[in-house]
Amino acid sequence: MMSSKGAVFFDACSYSIIDASCWTFCREQRWTEPQLKGIVTRLFSEQGFFLQMQPDGTINGNKDENSDNTLFNLIPVGLRVVAMQGVKAGLYVAMNAEGFLYTSDVFTAECKFKESVFENYYVIYSSTQYRQHESGRAWFLGLNKDGALMKGNRVKKTKPCSHFVPRPIEVCMYKEPSLHELEEKLLKSSRSPTINSEGRRAIKEQEEQQEECTDREGS
Repeated sequence: MMSSKGAVFFDACSYSIIDASCWTFCREQRWTEPQLKGIVTRLFSEQGFFLQMQPDGTINGNKDENSDNTLFNLIPVGLRVVAMQGVKAGLYVAMNAEGFLYTSDVFTAECKFKESVFENYYVIYSSTQYRQHESGRAWFLGLNKDGALMKGNRVKKTKPCSHFVPRPIEVCMYKEPSLHELEEKLLKSSRSPTINSEGRRAIKEQEEQQEECTDREGS
């Protein structure tokens, strides 16, 4: 059976006829509307700092719990997998293949972190993309005693540097971060979005501090 606008479909529940163009619109509308229930939260480190993302994309610790830079969107993107986005900066936290943390203006596979509850009830966040090749040990998000980011492969889940306590502010609905958006931005800009300029600067700073980021810092 055909409509004036094209093919039609039968709704299995009501047996009503749904015009194909209307069905397409509804499907597209569904994907553009918020579908995921996440939270706006602060992440308090056992080292005594709140994780923060500054407007320029720099990630580090801040003792001021009232700073807007310490607010993060925690968006579920899989089973016990989240994306962390700075509320003010609008950038995603990501970890590259060398274990360095950086910020990205688009959502990529490097922006996915597994969220696990440790035995002391602290929450730990590990990269879903990268881990130690030989041992298989996960790479974690961590802050040292000075509130500086640590290289993921130098953070141990048993140390305070990797332990965070979420302090939820409110529940929000989010659009699902999509790799299709990444493809669209690449086509429009013809550039690689893996690391923004501030992310490169942060990685350089982490490399300079690498010798100082020992296991002792996480004790």
